[in-house]
Amino acid sequence: VFIEYFKEVEEESIRDNFVIIYELLDEMMDFGYPQTTESKILTQYITQESHKLDIGTRPPMAGIKYRKNEVFLDVVESVNMLVAPNGNVLRSEVLGAIKMRCYLWRMPELRLGLNDKVMFDASGRTPRGKAIEMDDVKFHQCVRLSRFENDRTISFIPPDGDFELMSYRQATQLKPLILCEAAVENYSGTRIEYMIRAKAQFKRRSTANNVEILIPVPEDADSPKFRTTMGTAAYVPEKSAIVWKIKQFQGGKDFLLRAHFGLPTVKNEDLDKRPPISVKFEIPYFTVSGIQVRYLKIVEKSGYQALPWVRYITQNGDYHVRMPEPVNPGTV
Repeated sequence: VFIEYFKEVEEESIRDNFVIIYELLDEMMDFGYPQTTESKILTQYITQESHKLDIGTRPPMAGIKYRKNEVFLDVVESVNMLVAPNGNVLRSEVLGAIKMRCYLWRMPELRLGLNDKVMFDASGRTPRGKAIEMDDVKFHQCVRLSRFENDRTISFIPPDGDFELMSYRQATQLKPLILCEAAVENYSGTRIEYMIRAKAQFKRRSTANNVEILIPVPEDADSPKFRTTMGTAAYVPEKSAIVWKIKQFQGGKDFLLRAHFGLPTVKNEDLDKRPPISVKFEIPYFTVSGIQVRYLKIVEKSGYQALPWVRYITQNGDYHVRMPEPVNPGTV
């Protein structure tokens, strides 16, 4: 079927025609089973040209004409989370945004379709099964709200350049994407040792990039020594913290950091001030909520050619893990 549409099936042709591929798969498959694979039938419903509608468009902006008509769409989700020392999640939420960058001549109409599981709080429908419930949904002023309220279609004529099409919040109990288990041993105020185990609790096919774990230590700590099974660790005195960096952290993997410090003048009460561990990360091609773009159609009445691009990114927001109380091995 793809050969009938694109003549050849290669990485470049798949990337350039991914919107049509989404539509074809949606038409061909039902609950994971093939239903219609006859290309002559499919071409009656799915064409490589956009649907033609007689709609008004904004006048071109100062006659701007781009060398390539392109649309970039990023689904960005930030995870806010607070985790107790024993690994229990005390608070979690997802803040999402669909961000766009448009370089389109004549400002055509765009239509965005999300996966069927997405349910908005104002939909009036009762979610069934594993529905994705969105709260606090806000749209850019270019979205035609009347149409969205009628049939849930996100239809809009985008402004030129960068803008945020919509934002949403998902208040749900999540498991930590990167779990940090910490053990702290204080040897009578003369030295202190840390053992931090970081575990990626997402699927193996995903990888977190540029992971940075910041572990607070006493202000007067000195003579740092480190051992890690992955990445690099360094003491940053101005932050009173260890910064553990892992360039790529594959799902399902776990790594260990051991750190040793001397405590020349630290007071006991300083050890009781335990700021939390903070974690930074970015996971491409992944969303926590499960939201997906099913299609992004560019509707124009004159055989308009454009390239749409879609990315998914999950990143940290306020992501913290509380430190446990230090243990004195001599008293155990």
